[in-house]
Amino acid sequence: MENSFVTVGMSFPQFEKKAVVSLEKGKEFKEIGSKDIEGKWAVMFWWPKDFTFVCPTEIAEFNKNYTAFTDRDTVLLGASTDNEYVHHAWRVAHDDLRNLRFPMIADTSKSLAEELGILSADEKVAYRATYIIDPEGIVRWVNINDLSVGRNVAEVLRVLDALQTDELCPCNWTKGQETLEPAVG
Repeated sequence: MENSFVTVGMSFPQFEKKAVVSLEKGKEFKEIGSKDIEGKWAVMFWWPKDFTFVCPTEIAEFNKNYTAFTDRDTVLLGASTDNEYVHHAWRVAHDDLRNLRFPMIADTSKSLAEELGILSADEKVAYRATYIIDPEGIVRWVNINDLSVGRNVAEVLRVLDALQTDELCPCNWTKGQETLEPAVG
C-alpha cells in the first residue's frame, strides 16, 4: 500500500479529539476539533511520544512563544498518539509542561496521524510534523523532522509571518523586511 500524506494546498482533515487543556481539577479535558480552528490561522505540531527527551524541549519552546502565535491571530495545537491521561500525567510530572497554554491533543486511535500520513512505519508513532493551516482550512506549510531531531519554532513563526503577508517573500525573509514585486511587462 502506498503511503499518502496531506501536504501544501490540501485541506486539513476534519477532526475531533480529546485534549488536555488544564491541570485544574475537573477542567483537565476538552474536545478539540476542526470547529476550534475554523476561520482562523492555526499551527498544529506533532511529537512522537510523551515522557521522552526531545519532545519536551519542543513543547516548552512552543509554549514560550505562545503569545507570538496569538499575536498573529493563530491557534496553537500540539498532538501525539498518546492518550489524554498520559498527556495529563506528563504535564503533572514535567516542570516545563505544567503551565502549557495550548491543548495537548490525544490522537489515541491514530486516525488523524494516519490520515495526515505521518506515522512511522515501525512503531506507528507520529513524526515531528508541523502544519500551518490558513483560515480556509488549507495546509499552507508542512515540515516533518525525523524522530531524533527537534524542530525550530522561530522558523515556524517566520513562515507564518511570510504566509500572512500574502506577498512574495524571498529566501530568509523575516517580518519587517521588503517583500518582492513581480516584474511586469
